[in-house]
Amino acid sequence: MSIAREIVSFAMKAGSSDIHLEENSPIAVRVNSDIKISPQELKADDMDRLLLELLGEEKLKEFNESGDLDTSIGLEGLSRLRINAYVANERRCLTLRLLPNDLPKWQDLGLPDSFVELAKLHRGLVLCTGPTGSGKSTTLAAFINCMLDTQCRHVLTIEDPIEFIFNHSKNSIIHQREVKRDTNSFSTALRAALREDPDVIYIGEMRDLETIQLAITAAETGHLVLGTLHTSSAAKTVERIVDVFPADQQEQARLQVSTSLAGIMSQTLCKNTLGKRSLAYELMVNTPAIGNLIREKKVSQIYSQLQTGSQDGMNTLEQCLNKLYEDGLITREEALGKASNKKAINE
Repeated sequence: MSIAREIVSFAMKAGSSDIHLEENSPIAVRVNSDIKISPQELKADDMDRLLLELLGEEKLKEFNESGDLDTSIGLEGLSRLRINAYVANERRCLTLRLLPNDLPKWQDLGLPDSFVELAKLHRGLVLCTGPTGSGKSTTLAAFINCMLDTQCRHVLTIEDPIEFIFNHSKNSIIHQREVKRDTNSFSTALRAALREDPDVIYIGEMRDLETIQLAITAAETGHLVLGTLHTSSAAKTVERIVDVFPADQQEQARLQVSTSLAGIMSQTLCKNTLGKRSLAYELMVNTPAIGNLIREKKVSQIYSQLQTGSQDGMNTLEQCLNKLYEDGLITREEALGKASNKKAINE
C-alpha cells in the first residue's frame, strides 16, 4: 500500500477530520476538535515519498521553490484531500483535510429549513461564515447539492483549491474553476463569470476588496452569489464587508449591502455528548427591518432582531447553543466556550 493511502486509511478509521505531518516528528490527527498524537513517526525519506505521491513532480517543484502550496486530490476508494504543504522550523510539513467522497446532504447536516429556503432565490448574496474548520465548505456544498437536485440552474464555482467534486444533475449543470489551475485569481474568474451565463456563483473565499465588490455587483445584477468569510457573527460579517471599502465609498457600500444581502449563517462545531460534533449557528435573513439597520449604521442592533426574528427563521448563536444544551447534546461548558454573549447561556 502507498504511504499516502496507509496514513489516510488510519486517520479515517480514527474518525479524523485533519492530518498533521512533519518530517522526523510523530503523526498527529484531529478527532472531534481535539489533536491526538500517534506514536508513529514520519521519517524524512517517508516525507519525500509522500510529497511525490500527493503532489506529483510539477507541484513538488513549485513547493520546493516557494515553501507553500495549496492543492487538492482524490484518493480512489478513500477520500478527497485538501492539501496544504509548508515549511516550519526548516522542516517540511503537510496538513491534510479529509473530504468525504459522498456529497453532503443538507438533511444530514442539520441545516435549518430557513437557510435552505434561500437556495430558491434567483438573486442576492448568501454568506456562510465562521472560524477555520467550522464546516463552512461542507454547508455550502450541501446547499449547492440541494440546488442541483431540485432546480434547473447553471452553477459556477471559483475555488482555491476545489474541495468537493460535483457532477451535472438531471436538472442542472455545474462548472468548477480552480484558481491557479483554470484561472489566475478569484477576481479574474468573477469578472469573466458574468459573461458565462451562470444562475449561481460560488466564491470559495471573499478575500479582498475587488472580489467583494464584484460579488455584490453580481448579486445586484440577477445572480445568486454564495461565499464564505472568516467572521463570527452576522453583525460582524456586515461590518467586515463595509470596512473593506475605502472610507469615501462606505456609505455606498452600506446601501448596496442592505439591498443585495439575502442571508448570513455564522456557524461553529461543538463537541457533543455522543462523542461527535453538533452544528451551532446564528442565522440572519435580510428582512426590511435588517436592511434598514444596515443602511442607518445600526449594525449593533442586528442581534436583537435575530433574538425576536424566529417567525422569519432567524436565531442567535446563543439560542441555538441553549437548545443543544437543553436537549442534552452539549455540556454547559461547551456552550459557554462557543458563545459570543456568555450571559445569554441558560444556567
